[in-house]
Amino acid sequence: MKFPIVAVAASVLSTAGLVAGDPHVIQVRAEDLQVRKHGGHSFKISQIFNHKYQHKVKGKGIRDVAKVYTKFNMKFPDHLREALVRVFGDLGVKIPGNLHALNDGSFSAGSQGEVDATPVQFDVQYLAPVQIGSPPQTVMMNFDTGSSDLWVFSSETPAKQRNGQKIYNMTQSTTAELVDGHVWRISYGDGSSSSGNVYTDKVSIGGVEVDKQAVEIATHVSNSFTNDAASSGLVGLAFDSINQVKPRKQKTFFGNAIDDLAMPLFSANLNKAEPGNYNFGFLDHEEFVGPISFVDVDASRGFWEFEASGYTLPASNFTESNNKTGVFQSLTHTAIADTGTTLLMLPQPIVEDYYGQVAKARSDNAFGGYVFPCNADLPDLILHIGSYKARLTGDLIKYAPADTDDFATAKWCYGGLQSAQGFPFSIYGDIFFKAQFVVFQGGVIDKDDWSKGAKLGFAAKPGTQLPQETETPAVPDVLPINNVTSPVGSGRRRTGGGSCRARVK
Repeated sequence: MKFPIVAVAASVLSTAGLVAGDPHVIQVRAEDLQVRKHGGHSFKISQIFNHKYQHKVKGKGIRDVAKVYTKFNMKFPDHLREALVRVFGDLGVKIPGNLHALNDGSFSAGSQGEVDATPVQFDVQYLAPVQIGSPPQTVMMNFDTGSSDLWVFSSETPAKQRNGQKIYNMTQSTTAELVDGHVWRISYGDGSSSSGNVYTDKVSIGGVEVDKQAVEIATHVSNSFTNDAASSGLVGLAFDSINQVKPRKQKTFFGNAIDDLAMPLFSANLNKAEPGNYNFGFLDHEEFVGPISFVDVDASRGFWEFEASGYTLPASNFTESNNKTGVFQSLTHTAIADTGTTLLMLPQPIVEDYYGQVAKARSDNAFGGYVFPCNADLPDLILHIGSYKARLTGDLIKYAPADTDDFATAKWCYGGLQSAQGFPFSIYGDIFFKAQFVVFQGGVIDKDDWSKGAKLGFAAKPGTQLPQETETPAVPDVLPINNVTSPVGSGRRRTGGGSCRARVK
């Protein structure tokens, strides 16, 4: 199915600074993005703080790295597995019986059935309300652009696998229908899994309803999800191709709602230490500054995948300066934009160069990743996506205490930037999203028309912009969009909003 793209009445085409292999970047002023469907819906869904979130838990950093390996079904390296064993021992947590014995870093159920899930705790700090069924049942869920399943704790989830989560009860919904013969199962890298049956029902997010949304109800969940008492499941926002329902894959909520949105996009505006929000069908100008830089998405693997170009380490006095500080370093790498990953996972050379600017920072197998003295002032990191430069301030990379459960007592801190070595792509997770405003635009790629196709858009948040990005350059170029060619500065400018904009408190 083709999704009409946002109409652009006037835009700026800027290719300055591109190097060979760079992604093609189109810079567009936000006010020039027009409503595609007048009368279409738009809504803001605000995150709500998870009051059951565990702030003071030793080993948060390594547990979140383990979560990334688990999510993408990657084998645990020996040093990570060994560090997890130490952390579990310190926490007094039951260690999976075969965790010690494995040599390949993976987990196998063997003859005993499914192994106990590695307790990396899939607890998330902020959640969003979702209504399912008729009458609506409200559950708190996590939005995840790195997966494509809407699955939920249900009345069919065994009582011993529930831990206070709000559940969806299909029998209490007059619009619930079983999708006969369809099941879902998601396997994780720690040997655990979640699985169940499939229903269709009315799903409402921010006041926008999809009547027959596939709802994957859990009849079995991993202990890692059971441990997170506040979250009732996930809303996957990646592409339909990686949906885990069989025999026929199902569409995501965004995939079903896109034709009814005023603009075929959603944006992620995540914040440090406070709730953020997702906007569907419109752009909020107060959440970013400057133009939005759009790049093509390669959806062939089902993720919001893009090409990044390299990095710059601002000149600093944290260690003796070297010839890399203040100079763009070309390092093309494939990445995905994933709100379901808390960390920023980048190529090893970037990680090494960054921590090389911080005195006493090191990769420490005992901690399972890169650590640094907690009293260090961390430098900024600039990531290049074609001609766009994304600035991440150093305070975002100070992620978690490493040797205690509290920053106030810790000597060593765990970095929010870790190595993606061994992964098929880098992962731009929440550390990145807390610094950058990101737009996810739906669509089917048309080689003959750049304006059609899935795109990612990047813009600076207030306070993170670089000086040269604070103003849109005035150039006389024109860009044909949907067979309309308009010079810069012409035409009526308006950002989309529909009749159903709802703010969730």
